[in-house]
Amino acid sequence: MAVPTPELVREARQRINAFISRTPVMTSETLDARSDARLYFKCENFQRAGVFKARGAFNAVLSLRESEAQRGVVTSSSGNQAAALSLAARTRGIPAYIAMPRAALQSKVAAVRRYGGRIVWVEASGEVPTSAEYEATADRIQAETGASPVHPYNDPRTIAGQGTCTLEFLEQQPDLELLLAPVGGGGLISGTALAAKSVKPALRVIGCEPETANDAQQSLRLGRIVPQLQPRTIADGLRTSLGDLTFALIARYVDEIVTVSEESIVSAMRLAWETLRIVIEPSSAVALAAVLAGRVPLSGKSAGVILSGGNVDLDRLPWMRPQ
Repeated sequence: MAVPTPELVREARQRINAFISRTPVMTSETLDARSDARLYFKCENFQRAGVFKARGAFNAVLSLRESEAQRGVVTSSSGNQAAALSLAARTRGIPAYIAMPRAALQSKVAAVRRYGGRIVWVEASGEVPTSAEYEATADRIQAETGASPVHPYNDPRTIAGQGTCTLEFLEQQPDLELLLAPVGGGGLISGTALAAKSVKPALRVIGCEPETANDAQQSLRLGRIVPQLQPRTIADGLRTSLGDLTFALIARYVDEIVTVSEESIVSAMRLAWETLRIVIEPSSAVALAAVLAGRVPLSGKSAGVILSGGNVDLDRLPWMRPQ
């Protein structure tokens, strides 16, 4: 696969513009005071399907030739990619086949079914499926249906679509000096960094991930992909390993990867509700947690934080006491 380019990001924006939301940017005097910085939050929790992944999903689905589209699309996902691709496929009137773990949040399973996605459960050797187990299930579906594969992150169309978020963000807030985003498989951070450096080369791009799932930090340090093996983190969207495309872009364009504790992720989720009055999911809270934990020097600077999604199980918020 070809490595995505800034031109592909711009083309993606034109392709998906009529199908996605231009999400708002929020601010908080309270959070500015806590960080001694000017913080701007790009709220992809208000995106269609409640997550940034709608951008990449729509770009991939709308890029298909009609002969390809008729057989549908297939992906593997713990929830957000599943819902986003199901929505994009329904919009085009084609089937979406989803390889999904049985341990996925019920709210995310419900979203896939609501958008018409056809779920095939991934049989996992451990509590959480490995990347290989996800891909094996998706490959089997493809062989049986002829559906076009849409990788949740290691796909030029997906990466280009995710990069459109940053193009919007820099139009809304052009004076940013730093930009923070979560890292899982790397689709968002690689698209973010590619778009950011093409518009504003001096902009510092920081990836954020859980301490207990820090494969991207290790990979960047060692100069090779370090596989993610049975990670244990509340951030269910960040449990996947990097792909070759996303790693290549991260190695070239991302300035630093920082990590945060599980406790700080939960605290950031709650603080987002208390200060911004919005619900964000654990994977989304990782970037805010990095700000609050002082993982990146921000004093006096203008920093953008991508809040990647807001799909949570409202009956099981992590700070609630068990009944």
